[in-house]
Amino acid sequence: MDVKREPDSPQSRTAGAAQQAGATQRAGAPLESAAAPLQAAGAGLNSRRIGTLALVFMIIAASAPLTVVAGGVPSNFAVTGLLGIPLSFIVLGVVLILFAIGYAAMSRHVHNAGAFFAYISKGLGKPVGMGAALTALVAYNSMQIGIAGMFGFVFSSFLDSLFGLQMAWWICALIAWVIVGLMGISRVDFSAKVLGIIVGTEFLVVIVFDIIGLSHSPEGITADGMLPDQLFAPGVGAALAFSIAAFMGFESGAIYNEEVKDPKRTAGRATIIAVSIIAVFYAFSAWAMTVAEGPSNVVGRSQEFGPDLMFVFLGEHAPVWFVDLSNLLFLTSLLAALVAFHNIVARYFFALGRDRVLPTFLARTSRRSGAPVAGSLAQSGLALIVILVFAIVGAGSEDPLFPVVTLFTWLTNMGAFGLVLLMALTALAVIGFLRAHSNEYTLWTRVIAPGLSAIGLVVLFVSIVINFNVLIGLEGTSVLSWLLPAIVLVPGVLGTIWAFVLRSSRPQLYAGIGTGGSLG
Repeated sequence: MDVKREPDSPQSRTAGAAQQAGATQRAGAPLESAAAPLQAAGAGLNSRRIGTLALVFMIIAASAPLTVVAGGVPSNFAVTGLLGIPLSFIVLGVVLILFAIGYAAMSRHVHNAGAFFAYISKGLGKPVGMGAALTALVAYNSMQIGIAGMFGFVFSSFLDSLFGLQMAWWICALIAWVIVGLMGISRVDFSAKVLGIIVGTEFLVVIVFDIIGLSHSPEGITADGMLPDQLFAPGVGAALAFSIAAFMGFESGAIYNEEVKDPKRTAGRATIIAVSIIAVFYAFSAWAMTVAEGPSNVVGRSQEFGPDLMFVFLGEHAPVWFVDLSNLLFLTSLLAALVAFHNIVARYFFALGRDRVLPTFLARTSRRSGAPVAGSLAQSGLALIVILVFAIVGAGSEDPLFPVVTLFTWLTNMGAFGLVLLMALTALAVIGFLRAHSNEYTLWTRVIAPGLSAIGLVVLFVSIVINFNVLIGLEGTSVLSWLLPAIVLVPGVLGTIWAFVLRSSRPQLYAGIGTGGSLG
């Protein structure tokens, strides 16, 4: 049952939900109905807080522009040996913009903090939606917690190089854990402002790098990096699998659809804008790196320096203070991504608690800030456990890169694996949902664009599966090659089975799956 709500206070929304539940009970219906999840939600999310520009920054923050250009691009060059990495961002950008067209159309009708969960439930059925919800929880948590490993390593190295202060990576990660946890229970517009400042400075640093690189150009300005034959060669699957990680989080706009100023337009518009900016910016910056190092040298230099390549180049061609500033902003870029993914996970917990798929206390929100405080604390608790487990396991390791090659690499690739699968399912769900709105949207929006994106995403998912051992830095097949993907997929399978059980044993609860905060 969909419940339309006016943009009023959290307290009045709570009262309205309780009043509706009472009306249902007076009508003789059981209290456990599709309306009941709203009653369990407590105060509710704080609506009408986020505008289009703020949401664009929040989406881009999840993709961490400086982290991608400084870390992801040279790593892709180094592992695949392909010059066509810049073109990969354009190819993926086209696929994801096609996805965003249908996604934006559906977001006009479905306003739910558990975006993939709600979309797939409405387009492909509640059992698939339930499975998608649990896979999404694992995938997003994996992305968030994995980034904490990279943050811990970078912060530890930063303190050592600038101040001679030696601090364990996991202590540094826990410092971020505290900051992220506090921001997670604050008002969402506060997070949006902080992320906007961080993202803006990230763009400025990368733009300065691009300008210096293009002005240096030891082999001249060429089209190398953008030529099709330099991408579509052996290794293209691995290149695309690496590059898609740069876009992760772009779909998060719809997750904030209960908190934006215009639920029918803001999320869709922000998603398309963000994907377009990300694709063009990453492609241009990767091409600038190719020109800066020279097409004949960029692969070799990437293999030599890896994620340090950008900072090595700046050290050779920019003032020392700018290099230090760039390193600091690399750190804040990771922090912004941690906050962005934390907020996403918190809202998934909220949505699933509200629909009584998970314990209802997870739907509790702060009456002061409107933040999903229970979901935020749940995500912080999971992150704390995983960080401490890796700290204990890695205590005997002499490899300073331990948190990068294990916690970061394993978990972020698990996250990308799950999210690409969910995007493919969501593209199909859009087609199923928009069939009932044929009078509102063209065939292009309803079928062609999401259909083409579904094909592209399925191909990409297969590439990730085939190249998963390469993505986690292993040669040949190992236990981790199937264990890590299984950790993401098995909860989804169990969730689907659970939904079928609920359909028979608790039909009222089953009827409310995926409907908690949606409209239309």
